Amino acid sequence: MILTVTMNPAYDMTYRVERFDRGRAHRVRSVDQRIGGRGINVTRVLNQLGRYARATGFSDHSFAAAAELEMPVDFVHALPWVRRTVVISESDDGTATALWEPGARISDAHAVEQLRVRVSGLLSDSSGVVIAGSLPGGVDVSVPAELARLATDAGVPVVCDVDGPALELAAGVPGVVLMPNTEELERLTGMPATTPTEIKAAVDPLVARGVGAVIVTRGGAGMVAVTPGRAWSAALPEPLAGNPTGAGDAAAAAVIAGLARSREPDWPALLTDAVATSAAAVVIPVAGEIDRALRDRLAPTVRVTELAAVRAP
Repeated sequence: MILTVTMNPAYDMTYRVERFDRGRAHRVRSVDQRIGGRGINVTRVLNQLGRYARATGFSDHSFAAAAELEMPVDFVHALPWVRRTVVISESDDGTATALWEPGARISDAHAVEQLRVRVSGLLSDSSGVVIAGSLPGGVDVSVPAELARLATDAGVPVVCDVDGPALELAAGVPGVVLMPNTEELERLTGMPATTPTEIKAAVDPLVARGVGAVIVTRGGAGMVAVTPGRAWSAALPEPLAGNPTGAGDAAAAAVIAGLARSREPDWPALLTDAVATSAAAVVIPVAGEIDRALRDRLAPTVRVTELAAVRAP
């Protein structure tokens, strides 16, 4: 089993319009609503990949009931309500505009401890853990790092896909795998992260301090993975147009699936799968879904290049 943790879930709303123009009324061609949040989307993609996954985190009773209809869940019912995220998807060119609500505040002083107990109890049956997404109000930024440490102490590989102070604290957990995008990495390190060489230079100190690996997502430019001693970049020959909202979640699903199979993964193969899976999510207008046939066709076209060591000045 792979365990995912979503502390700030959402109802994902997707509005499809022909073209979105600010300042005017639009006729919506279709509307999709589904349960979401980053860890929820990871769970959904893992199940599509044939990997059994269970979702935990915080929710209200209505969200948990809706989630149970689709996937195995074990939520702490601590949210007074669940936020919405809105994506406006344009059919003429695939452009997506997203609006994220901040979410409710957790006032139950025991909620975080209940989640720690829930995660601890599930680790013995887990081959991997993903902690992903934002935090609701009332939850300290240290919680993702605390949960990641529970997993690494139990010998379970863990991927942290968080941002800001939560990412900074997660970077202090030995053995954790981090999955920031380039902007998140720049905020974390204070260093430029545009090219693969710059990314490796920014990440090397994190790995030297004990991080197990850092996989940096670069949108249509692919990914860069840095591990102790080696690093690679991976990308498709040409990026795909579409809705990038769920691409990072699909990549996280592929990464944890690879880490769950082997504690010493074939990193070029893992990156190939992550890039192909991420791209297979871009062509789907809603997050948490992939085109599996497209994923299989794209995988042989992914280009993986090993990066040379960064020379000291």
